[in-house]
Amino acid sequence: LVLKREIYARYVAMLGVSHEISILTGSNLAATLGQLGRYDEATTLSRDQLLPAARQSLGSNHHATLTLVQNLAGNLANKPGCTRDDLLEAETI
Repeated sequence: LVLKREIYARYVAMLGVSHEISILTGSNLAATLGQLGRYDEATTLSRDQLLPAARQSLGSNHHATLTLVQNLAGNLANKPGCTRDDLLEAETI
């Protein structure tokens, strides 16, 4: 996890947050966070940083953007204590 964070930070520093490689690396980090049960961190990274950058630079139908949407919805729906609002957000992403 530490290495994935470091790699993502380096790509963002070198290429910017909106570059496809940065987005893909960030998506991998968010997926790992979700797999480790760190749903809030994964959700914040995906929703607040990665998804807006992906939609703007890659477009809504790009495979990386679609993967982010899928993973974000999964993190919202699978977190312990999932609320109705979480499910509604997952449904409308």
